[in-house]
Amino acid sequence: MLQSLITLSDQDIEVVITAVRQWCTRNHCEIDSNEGRRALTLAIDLVQNSARDTLLQNLTERLGPWSGQMDAETSSLANQQ
Repeated sequence: MLQSLITLSDQDIEVVITAVRQWCTRNHCEIDSNEGRRALTLAIDLVQNSARDTLLQNLTERLGPWSGQMDAETSSLANQQ
């Protein structure tokens, strides 16, 4: 993964990190978690294939909500009933 990151321009690295941080924030996971690393790997692949403008949207579409997030939401709904 780091070798792929090194091949990106500084601007692309910033785009990748920003999108992954936003995705992790929305999905309540850490960037250094398994899900965060998975998002980082996918983001690098997407940027290398010219998906810069819609990177966060593509991450969300391809990764969906993190399963831990879905479990938390389901638990929260169950507690409300």
